[in-house]
Parts: sequence; structure tokens; C-alpha cells
Amino acid sequence: MNPSKPLFLASSSPRRAQLLADMGFEFQTLPADVCSIDETPQENESAWILVERLAHSKAALALSMADLPDGSVVLAGDTVVIHQGRIFGKPVDEREAAAMLSALSGQTHAVVTAIAVADGLRCESVIVQTDVTMMSLGEAQIAAYLSTGEPLDKAGAYALQGMAARFVERICGSWGAVVGLPQCETAQLLAEFGIHPVWLQTQRDLIHE
Repeated sequence: MNPSKPLFLASSSPRRAQLLADMGFEFQTLPADVCSIDETPQENESAWILVERLAHSKAALALSMADLPDGSVVLAGDTVVIHQGRIFGKPVDEREAAAMLSALSGQTHAVVTAIAVADGLRCESVIVQTDVTMMSLGEAQIAAYLSTGEPLDKAGAYALQGMAARFVERICGSWGAVVGLPQCETAQLLAEFGIHPVWLQTQRDLIHE
């Protein structure tokens, strides 16, 4: 990574951090309170506008609150599930999680993720939609899944990268976007800010020696 442009992840999601690390980026994760905002949708706000607004807000908040070195680049993201015109964020309790899973059972829904990158001078973003088809779930299956605790901090009340993988019949689009970080689009966006994976930066340095 270009040392003049340190990268910071404004997200408490371990999934985003793992995906970013797997891509070969060097970064530091900011404390959760630095990027914690009210995620309540505004009146008549679409899922696409919502996730982009929240991603931009998290990036801007991190830049204003965190004591970051000059030239720092901040990456933030947000994900929601949308089904039949309804936006499903993170459930507030098991009852809401059960209702979400019941609604998604046997249906195809959309997962909408926005990634925002900011450096204090500008903020750019990308929105990715992935369609996910879930198998039909019985009450016992939903209850058993709820007992694991996994659904409670996940948009739509399920984790594709976790135990709910067995519930998903088909994905059309980016697997990473469902988990919280569309890898291809994120890499392209970071490249616009001069941020590249370590392995790619090393190769470029060797070529120009």
C-alpha cells in the first residue's frame, strides 16, 4: 500500500474486514463508535438511496471524528435486504428476525450494498445489487437458526457466509456484496484513490525499479 495514503475501514463488520484483507489490502479498522450512525430509513427512501446515504455518512463521520494522518483514505459500507418493496435491515430482536426469515422463505429477494470511499476532498461510492433465492423454511428450522444467535446482527436476519448458507438455493450477482463487500467494485473504487493491494503494488514497484 502507498504509505502516503493509509487506508482505514470504518466498519465494525468482521466480514468486511476479512474480505478486504483477503483481497490483499493493508488497512486499519476504526473503533465502532467512530462509524456508528442512526440507520433508520427516511420517509419514502429507497433501498439504494438509503445504503448510499449511510455509507457516505459513515465515511464522513470517520473522517471528522478519528484523528487520522494526512492523506488518509476511509472505506465504509452498508447493506440492506429488500423484498416486495420492504427494506430489511438488522432485526431488533428474535421476533423481528423470525418475521424476516418467514417473509424471505421460498422467495427471491435483493441484497443491496453500497461502498463509499473518501479522503477528505471527495467521496465516491458504488452500489451493487445481488438477487438471492432462499429455500422454503419451516418454523422449526427458523427457530433452530435463531437459537444460534447468528441472525441478530445481519441485514435480513441471515448470514450467507455462516450457518444460513445451507438455506440459499441460488445467487445471481456478487457473493461478496451479500456478505457486505463487493470485491471487484471495491478494488476498482480504491484504485481511483491510489490504493492498491500489497501484491499488486509490490509488482508495480519491481517493474519501475
